[in-house]
Amino acid sequence: MARPTPELIDALRRTARNLANGSPYQWGHMGGCNCGNLAQVLTKLNKDQIHRYAMQRYGDWNEQVDDYCPTSQMPLDIVINEMLNAGLMLEDLKHLERLDDRAVLARFPLEKRYLKHNVRDDVVAYMNAWADLLEEQLLAKITLPTFSELELA
Repeated sequence: MARPTPELIDALRRTARNLANGSPYQWGHMGGCNCGNLAQVLTKLNKDQIHRYAMQRYGDWNEQVDDYCPTSQMPLDIVINEMLNAGLMLEDLKHLERLDDRAVLARFPLEKRYLKHNVRDDVVAYMNAWADLLEEQLLAKITLPTFSELELA
């Protein structure tokens, strides 16, 4: 599971909001799919740039992730590296593309856990649930100091 970082939580929420507000979505387009839309927010690249980078190799996001090499300097590897730097793990990208991470799906009622990976509203719901999960994990790590009454005087 991803490292819960403020940057990643914000990016998931912004991506979900963008999609809910009508940002271009096309599951079969490397820059306009689930991962592509998140990549746009994290990298500031547009969907066509991401798609063009991806077309320099073969395959969808799952295959691109399998072939990822942090030192290759292939354009999509640089995009993936930026996504990893925000807190994502390679497996997160695969789960996002298929909307199938069990920890995220467990946040939905049983009857709503069967999300379709290529349905905009399901992608929005998944990203919001994932952001909520990561935020809870991040907040659980924060320990506020305790002050005794003497220290307050």
